[in-house]
Amino acid sequence: MAAIYSGIYLKLKSAKTSWEDKLKLARFAWISHQCVLPNKEQVLLDWVSHALVSYYNKKHELEGEVVEKLWAYLDNVIHSRKLQNLLKSGKTIGLSFSVAQVINERLSEACSQKTQQNIGTVLSCSSGILSTPSLSIIYTAKYELLVDLLSKLSKLACQQLASDDAVGSQLFSVLQLTFAQYLLIQRQQTNPNRVFGQVTSHLLQPCLLLKHLLTVRSWTQTDDSHVRQHLSREIRNHIETLLQAGLFQPELFSSYKEELLPEQELQEKKKGALKSLLLPVNTVQTKLGSGFCEPALHGAVVADSVSLLYKLFLDSYCKAENHLVCFHMLSRLFDCLRLSGLQQGVREDMFAPADWSMELLALEQLLNLVLSSDIYNVASDRIRHKEVQFGFYRKLAQMLMRHSQASIPAWFRCLKILMSLNHLIVEPDLDDLVASAWIDAEVSERTKKPQEALIHTMFQTYSKLRQFPRLFEEVLTVICRPAADELRLPVFSAGLTVKLHECLLELPPNQILDILCLFVEKCQTFIIPFVEGSADMALKLLSMTLVLHAFLFNMRSLDDVTPSPVVLRTQSLLARMQKGIIQPLMELLQAPRREEEKSDLWLRKASDSALLLVYTWVEVDTLFGVSCSTYVSPTGEIAGGVTEPASRHWGIPNFFPGVEEQSWERVIELANNFASTSKYCLELLTLQKIKMILMQNKADLQALQHAAAFVLDSGRSSMSKGESELWDGDIGTISDLTYPTAHWHLIISNLTILLPYISLKDVEYIASVLLETLVLAKAKEAATDQESSISIGKISLGLMHSCFLPEMKVLHCAFLTSLIQQFARVLPIAARDSVDLPLQQLSAGNIPWHEEILAPCRPVDPLETPSENKPLKNDLSLSWKTLEKVAQCIVLLAKNDCPVILKESQLESCLDLLEIASLLKLDSLIPSDCTRCFLVVLSLLANTRASVSCSKLLRLKFLSTCFHLLRQYLQEFQAFLENFLQMIIERRQSVRLNLEKFMCFLVNCKPDIGVAKSKGWKNWNPAAGQLLLMAFTTLCHVVTLYLQQLPEKKLQSADVLSALLEPVVLQMVKTIEHGLQNNTQTQPLPVAFIPSVTTLLKADLSHAVKKGQESSRFLEQPRVKLYQNFYSQILRELPCAGGSLQFLQSALQFLTVFCSVPELYPGKETAVMVVFAIKKLLTGPAITSQVIRSMEMELTEVLVQLLRNCSAEEFYAIMRLVLQGLEMRNVWQQKAKEVLSAVTLTKLLLSCPLSGDKEKAFWFSSPQIITALAMQTKEACQDQSLISTIVVPILETVAALLRQGEGVLLNPHHVALAFSILLTVPLDHLKTEDYHSVFLGVHEVLFSIVQCHPKVLLKAAPSFLNSFHRLVVSVMHEGRQKGDRGNTDEFEVMLKCAQLVERMYTHIAAEMEDFTVFSAFIVAQYVTELQKVTLHPAVKKHLTEGIYHILDLCIERDIKFLNASLPAGVREVFKDLYNDYNHYHKAKKQGEEKYTA
Repeated sequence: MAAIYSGIYLKLKSAKTSWEDKLKLARFAWISHQCVLPNKEQVLLDWVSHALVSYYNKKHELEGEVVEKLWAYLDNVIHSRKLQNLLKSGKTIGLSFSVAQVINERLSEACSQKTQQNIGTVLSCSSGILSTPSLSIIYTAKYELLVDLLSKLSKLACQQLASDDAVGSQLFSVLQLTFAQYLLIQRQQTNPNRVFGQVTSHLLQPCLLLKHLLTVRSWTQTDDSHVRQHLSREIRNHIETLLQAGLFQPELFSSYKEELLPEQELQEKKKGALKSLLLPVNTVQTKLGSGFCEPALHGAVVADSVSLLYKLFLDSYCKAENHLVCFHMLSRLFDCLRLSGLQQGVREDMFAPADWSMELLALEQLLNLVLSSDIYNVASDRIRHKEVQFGFYRKLAQMLMRHSQASIPAWFRCLKILMSLNHLIVEPDLDDLVASAWIDAEVSERTKKPQEALIHTMFQTYSKLRQFPRLFEEVLTVICRPAADELRLPVFSAGLTVKLHECLLELPPNQILDILCLFVEKCQTFIIPFVEGSADMALKLLSMTLVLHAFLFNMRSLDDVTPSPVVLRTQSLLARMQKGIIQPLMELLQAPRREEEKSDLWLRKASDSALLLVYTWVEVDTLFGVSCSTYVSPTGEIAGGVTEPASRHWGIPNFFPGVEEQSWERVIELANNFASTSKYCLELLTLQKIKMILMQNKADLQALQHAAAFVLDSGRSSMSKGESELWDGDIGTISDLTYPTAHWHLIISNLTILLPYISLKDVEYIASVLLETLVLAKAKEAATDQESSISIGKISLGLMHSCFLPEMKVLHCAFLTSLIQQFARVLPIAARDSVDLPLQQLSAGNIPWHEEILAPCRPVDPLETPSENKPLKNDLSLSWKTLEKVAQCIVLLAKNDCPVILKESQLESCLDLLEIASLLKLDSLIPSDCTRCFLVVLSLLANTRASVSCSKLLRLKFLSTCFHLLRQYLQEFQAFLENFLQMIIERRQSVRLNLEKFMCFLVNCKPDIGVAKSKGWKNWNPAAGQLLLMAFTTLCHVVTLYLQQLPEKKLQSADVLSALLEPVVLQMVKTIEHGLQNNTQTQPLPVAFIPSVTTLLKADLSHAVKKGQESSRFLEQPRVKLYQNFYSQILRELPCAGGSLQFLQSALQFLTVFCSVPELYPGKETAVMVVFAIKKLLTGPAITSQVIRSMEMELTEVLVQLLRNCSAEEFYAIMRLVLQGLEMRNVWQQKAKEVLSAVTLTKLLLSCPLSGDKEKAFWFSSPQIITALAMQTKEACQDQSLISTIVVPILETVAALLRQGEGVLLNPHHVALAFSILLTVPLDHLKTEDYHSVFLGVHEVLFSIVQCHPKVLLKAAPSFLNSFHRLVVSVMHEGRQKGDRGNTDEFEVMLKCAQLVERMYTHIAAEMEDFTVFSAFIVAQYVTELQKVTLHPAVKKHLTEGIYHILDLCIERDIKFLNASLPAGVREVFKDLYNDYNHYHKAKKQGEEKYTA
């Protein structure tokens, strides 16, 4: 042994031994049991450490390959299981500090060379060292080495992120581990100044750069998913924690205060010497200013960093008494932005657009923090601090106004925040603000919402100040300036109009009238006289008109409680508008023009303004006249209604004296030249005319028809072009391309008014346009879908989904005809020309399809005598004969097998039309139309075939859509039949007579293929048979259900219905047997037959009960055979039917009824066979958690019947089946579905009522079940894919087991086993949906223990607290306030989880008095975690409300204990929490108790 020892040691130390041999010997020595050295492992670690240290200290010269092998050897040793086992056994093995220095040096080389090749082994060594406590001491004991390592790793990560290479996980995993170690050590440091120095010197710059690069990186699929989804987020959070704890510790606040408040510093110098020479703000500013990254990145990194640093500063120090310090910190951090240079004269052209965006975004975030933290108190700043804050914000506002950036959303948001802080900040520049941010701003979709938010804030501010006229004086001033652009946007967008409406409702009416008078006067004196020939004046006029329109349409209407002076002022205003603006404009437009002059811009804009004002005036005047009895219209002639002569013509000039009919025609002719606002206003005026005619005692039908035709014809040419754009709903934005959308919106919105007065040709025109727009809608909406905008497709879809279309019978019928004609047009040319094909016959124009609906709409020819009119009955007969002929044609074509071949494009067109057809509400169609729809779909299925070149997916989609529609028609028919029969029975309307007639009809129906009248139904037609069976089933179901609900007193009614039921049952049996005669045992059961047989069995059993006989004896033998055959076939098919939910639900419903009569089981079969089949079903490949949830109710009902009627021995066999599925070998053999089936069955068994020996047997097995579930959970948690499929169902089952086991599970150990399950389940790195399921499952198990097993809970309190604390930590971690907040669904899940935690806290406080002793511990756990994160306000609200209830349990001694024992940073968090608790929660609680009896 001594020879072995000395030989190896000498060879390793010898200079003569080659390094290759030394490495081989070292590897052998490590793994071999034959090599025995005293303290061998430490010797070998020291040897490799010494070799590496010597090489890097230049004592040895080694080849690069040898060095890499030494690193690899060190890595293998550190990660070896042998070393881990030795350390676990208590053996002391360590590394020298020089190894840490060497690792740092190697990483430093990689940083300087900007190459990350060959450092994988070094990173692996670092990871192994940091994750092994006895080895990590080389870093944790020397704080500087850990800081250096973190700095180097951060720089390496920055290099990798800045490169174009894919991001790998190794570096970021080590970085995350290093951050965790560093933060642990950082919290233990007692000298905050030292920590501050270390952070600012070594970590601040690389950490800020790293956070920025992680935030802005565009992640790709080549990047490691773990880094992309988890590590990047965790590292960003670690950086925030590091900076918060390193730069802004409570002990450093005095240094910040001394530096930021120089006058305060002078006062303190008088009292004593300066406490500290630390200048933290200056240090941070210096670090941000120095070039720690590429110049191109520097500005972006600083902009990204200042808001983060300010947020962390406020989180640490923001209290009421520190607000001035917080402001000065804002000022100093703003100086770090390049934006601050603009105040010192830096040229604007030094900024690129991207720079502006970043800088303004940073400024917005800083100002948002000021606003949310309530740092700026206007009164305090003015009285105590000489308006130092106001001056700063005023300079910011001036800078923003001088350098307008209306293309950047953040620019608007900055101004909005400044306005919210104090309107006086921007008041001196109000005219510039109105011009650059509103009237003259060129906004895009990106900046539209921020702009509207800013203007809304202005509205709210000046509305509250009652200075709305002041704001609109500036608006008027800006409008009257020379227009910056011919295409100046309207003053009010649709969104702004809504905001204006809200403000106008709150304003005094006189202020609104002041604004309106101001605009009218300006128009009258400065615009109208100079508008002719001036495009600039016309643009100004249109802007003013839009303002007048917006105010008049959105102000509060006059009514009978409006003060008289306001009514008189309003009348005067409208009179001035009519005489001073509208009349001169109308005279201007009436003047004769040359043809080339009619296209001038000024004329177009003047026309838009004039007609918009006319429409606004008429609408408002009419409304005021209706709503206010004291209002007198300025035009006296129409004050009391239109005179009799005028009502005959109903021309618009009747509303305006001085405008002649001929002149008005010239205005209409001029307006019709432009597809713009003026044309749209003409349509609105015509609609207003229709409404006014309808308000008369006797309506003028001819005038109504002319007006309706005018509205429709006005936009017909524009609609026919097929070119349109989205419209925002604002009347001022109508152009050539938005006009068709506005016109169609007006038509569809007013269909109920227009439809009675338009011709049938116009109805058909609307129907055809509706269909065309629906066909085009899909492609267009996908390309340009915007929620707030209106498109033609959206309008048409809205009508199809509305409940109004079915009520418009004429349009509904015309649309259906148009749809069928379109189907016919899709067919190939050869098929299109054939008039004998079904689709051509169904769309034939010479058939009176809708005569009963359309006849009243047709104009009656007075020359035609009544005898010459064709009777309606004959027309109806003709349409039904045509339908019968079409049906026969479909059958004949299918028999002859001569289908129409459809190309891919034709198939796609058919699919689009089928989707439109599916929007029709079938219950609103008349019978002939419903039949036509059915035959269209049937014809497409039976008489067309897809071309071979069509894709399989498209063919399948076409077929499935057709079958879905057919099923829909059948379901509608069945629903109608069921409702009809129920109505007959419930209303007792000749029940016996009607049911006998209906039955007689059904019995006489012979579902034959041909015309043979064979009594034996040899020519059975399966499809017709299923239809007949559906009718039988419905009748049987309705009667049976009624019999079951009938009270015993009404036995006579029961006898009548039972007598009627018998022949129905007999005929139904016959129908089913004929339907199944061609069905062999190997073929699956037709799904449609199963509900029928179920209903038949129910009817038989119901009949038996009414007769007072035993169910099984009443059943006739042939029928029993039928039921048994069905039962056997279902059991055979059940295990492999997981893909058909419809079959499963029907089959399980049959089994529920069948198993309720045990005597029906064929042969020696028992309930065990049914459970076995269900178990096989649940192990099928198509079964998922979603499928199980969908059929859970049916499964439970089957098991309830099985367990109610089975024997004890059969139940024991069922339990054995369940326990076999829970055996561990299933999960080891990758049979996860076996486990899932057993877990599901266990959960279902818990839903079934058990008694006697069955109940004892189940609870006797419960310890075995819960132990098995615990072991299964442990194994399943190792595989991420099994979380949702195995772990979540186990949690649900355990929760149910604990609830049902209240008072039964008496052994505390068995209940405590649940905690081992909860502590095993992972709560991190889960998908959002899995996270919520797991979180809810864990919570429900805990809640079940709390509610049902309180005694066990007290004994296992540590386990409960650990399990619950995991939930708290998890929801805090996931519910952090993040700059890149995830999607809405993810956030909603976090809120739900936070609510669950609040619920648990509340329940503990309310129900568990004995748990009071742990209240201080729960609070300590909570604040310790809270100190590490910044929670999202919504999440924090729920958690805070919950912990307040725990604080209710804390006595004074607990509070003192917490204040004394918590660490410094955590103690501050607790103090804030406790102060808020006293201020909000406790005070509220005491107030409630005061009034509680």
